[in-house]
Order: sequence, then structure tokens, then C-alpha cells
Amino acid sequence: MNTIKNLIKKHPALAIVFGFQIFRFSLLPFMGLMPQDAYYHFYGENLSLSYFDHPGMIGYILRGFTEVLGKTVFVIKLADFVITSFTLLSFFKLANYFLSKTKALRALVLISSTLCFSILSFNSTPDVPLLLFWTLSLISLYKAIFEQQKWHWIFAGILMGLSFDSKYTALLLQIGLLIFLAFSNQYRKLFLSPWLWLSLFISVLVTFPVWWWNYQNDFASFAFQGSSRTGKISKFEISPNFFFGAIAHQLLLLIPILFGILITFTYKYIKRALLKFKVPKAKTLFLLAFFIPTFVGFFALTPVYWVKMNWLMPSYISGIIIAGMFISKKLIKAQVIFSTILHVLVAAQILFYLAPVKSDDTWIGWKELANETKILQKKYTNTFLFAADSYKTSAALNFFLEEKIYSQNIIGLSALHFDYIGDDLSILNGKNALFLDSDTRFKNKEKKNSFNHPEITTYFDKVTELDPIIIKRNGKEVRKFWVYYCANYQYKK
Repeated sequence: MNTIKNLIKKHPALAIVFGFQIFRFSLLPFMGLMPQDAYYHFYGENLSLSYFDHPGMIGYILRGFTEVLGKTVFVIKLADFVITSFTLLSFFKLANYFLSKTKALRALVLISSTLCFSILSFNSTPDVPLLLFWTLSLISLYKAIFEQQKWHWIFAGILMGLSFDSKYTALLLQIGLLIFLAFSNQYRKLFLSPWLWLSLFISVLVTFPVWWWNYQNDFASFAFQGSSRTGKISKFEISPNFFFGAIAHQLLLLIPILFGILITFTYKYIKRALLKFKVPKAKTLFLLAFFIPTFVGFFALTPVYWVKMNWLMPSYISGIIIAGMFISKKLIKAQVIFSTILHVLVAAQILFYLAPVKSDDTWIGWKELANETKILQKKYTNTFLFAADSYKTSAALNFFLEEKIYSQNIIGLSALHFDYIGDDLSILNGKNALFLDSDTRFKNKEKKNSFNHPEITTYFDKVTELDPIIIKRNGKEVRKFWVYYCANYQYKK
């Protein structure tokens, strides 16, 4: 404890970093389960070499934490917090290779103050392990290239492979490495080094489980992540909403001050390269090679495609280190003040639920839904449960209930990884079911008196709407689920 106090006294910036981390940790007990938490925990419950929509690293991590500490919402959140804390420590180590101690601390304050790292600390996504292994990969690549520590080529290969085993966008690590070497006069000679190619080979070798799973399943995951999105992009339909939506998300994730700095130096370096043919010094070029392709590359898609807010996150690692080279103490102060206000609002929303969330992407109501469903099943005995919203309701109920929960694959619709866990749906033939459907635009407590899932009527003899489940929080009605009793399931191959 005294060591921490002395460290903070010597480096006051660390007080800000610790402050944000303590804030995040203190909110963990109050965070309810997110659908993503439940879905990636479902990964861990159904261990596999890979999964339909992502590689499995986040699932393995959640499985490990819950096996040791128990299956609770807090443990899920703790796993995210711990991994993200290691990412911050790794980031600081990486920043020290490029910046003075003072500027490295500024960079640490910058990244610690982002809403991005708060989201990663609260919500299970593949980005949680991706950012850790991405940062560790850059550390090993730095040591291999700039310090000529050849064994770090081996470590870099392993870490780049583990990054890919976290999320497919990690392929940009290998791309960034090759871009750096191609544009660096000083280090271009490394293309002739067997260590470079050994590192790349090892990175591919470590990703073998993902490739093998895809081979066994007709490359379903690669097709899902690649061809469907490529098709939408190739239509080239301009949508300003996509572009401005992406801008708004990044302003929120990074805080406007930091986002403005990233945009400013990106423009500066690209302009210098295109108009003056000037290449930055080797270390700056290294950072840019792992920033520009991801940051600019995904932004370039925003006029024609909805780019999710988390796709740009890996670029923040090297981008914020570059920002640390330029940002003034005054702007750091503004960033922290702005971020503190935003985080106080986030805390108020989590604790008091001030504004309703018109989406299933919420931490509110899932446990209460499970409890109400248990009560309902006592009245409608010998029924199985299913939902048809891709994965969210099914995954959440799967987390809280000690029974098999089915997804929309039972009515012939694609259900992400629920399609790949080997369920024998024929055992449901002739059984009755309860179908749960979230009303994301909750306006009243009335029944729906209509049915927007015609597929269900082809699989069941009769569908009867029951009274909806209304979820309350602090005495206020906050969520609504429509409930249907479905009689005599007819299994179809």
C-alpha cells in the first residue's frame, strides 16, 4: 500500500488512472448481465475449437473465471475488468518504448479516461482479449525489430496468433507489420530475415484451431464474417447516417478531445506522405502502421457500411501513443474533466436507470425474466423454452436457468452458434413450448394481439398469446416480454 502511495505521490498522473480503475471496479457489483456476456459465456459452456461468429478466446476466458470463482454475473464482469487492466499495464509498457516517462504517463491517462476502456471493463466481447494480445504483440514486435531480440519474433508470432484466436480483425497485425517493413528504408532488409517468416508462420500455426473448425463446418464463420459484409459494401449505397453515426460513436468512446487529436495527426501524416513523400522516423512509422490501416480503413467504409464502434478499438493502442507525443497538459486536463462528467452520467444510468434503453442490449431485466419464466413453467408444465431474437434472450435465460434453452433454429431460422452445438431437435417433437419475445419499444402492458413470427405457426399446431411479463426496477416498469404458449412442436429436418 505504501508503495502505491509513494508511486502516486511521485507521479500524480497515476492517481487519475487509479481513480478511473477504482470507479470501474466499484460499478461491477451493480452491473446486470448483458446479452453479450451471456452469449460468450455460452461459448465457454460449449467448448469448441472455434465458433460460428467469432473465434473462442473470450469464451475460454469466461469459462476459466467461472470454473474457479463460480458462475455469477459479478465473476463475468470481473473477468472483463481483469483482462482490460492487464491491457492497460501492457499499454503503459509499450508507451515507454516510444515516449518519455512523463509523456507515457499522459498517454496512460488518455487511454484510461476513454469510455472505450470502461465498456471493455463491463461487457464481454471478443475485443477484451483482442486488445490485450494486440498490445502484447506490439511489445514483442518492438523488441524483435528495434532491439534485435530474435526470440521475440517467436513470441510475436504466438501473440499475433492468439490475437486472431480472439477476433478476425487481428489479421491487421500481420498487415501492419508488412506495411511498416515495406515503407521503412532502415528495416526493409528484414524481409530477407528467416525470423520474420518464422514469426508469420507461427502466427498462422497458432490460429490452426480456427481454420480447422471452419474446415469442418464448410467455412461457415469466414463466410458469415466475410461474404455477407462484402456483398453489402459492394452495393456502394451511400448513407450519410452510417458516416455520422460512426463519428458520434468514436466521439463518445474516445472523448472529443482525444478523437480530435487522432484526426489531426492522421491528416498531418497522410498529407505529408502524399504531397511531400516524407516517411516518418522508424518508431513513429511503426506506430502508424498499426494505426492507419485500422483507423482510416474502417472509417473509409462508413459512407457505405455500418461500421460497429468496436472495430476501430485496436487502432487506439498505437494511436493514443502517438497522441501522447503531441497533447498538451491543458488538453489532458480537459480530457479528464470531460471524461469524469461522462463517467458520472454512466454511473447514474447504471445505478438509477434514468433513461430507458430501447433495445435488448441492456443489463436490465434478464434475471427477473428468468425468475418470472420459472413461475410460468409451474403453470404450464412440461414445456421447453425458446426465443427468436438471434441469441440475446436465449443466451440470457441459458445463463440463469438450469435447463436447456433453445433459439430460433428450432423454427428453421439461423441462430448463430446455437446451430453448431449438436442439438438433436427431434427429441422436441410433440412437445409444447413457451415462446418469449422482447418488446424493445415498450409502451404499454397490453397483449400484442398479433403475431410477427409466421415461421412458428408452421412448426406448432396452435399458438396462444399469454399475459406479457412486465419487469420493474425501483417500482418503475422498465421492460416487457410477450409470451406465447405453443402447442405440439412438429420437428422438420
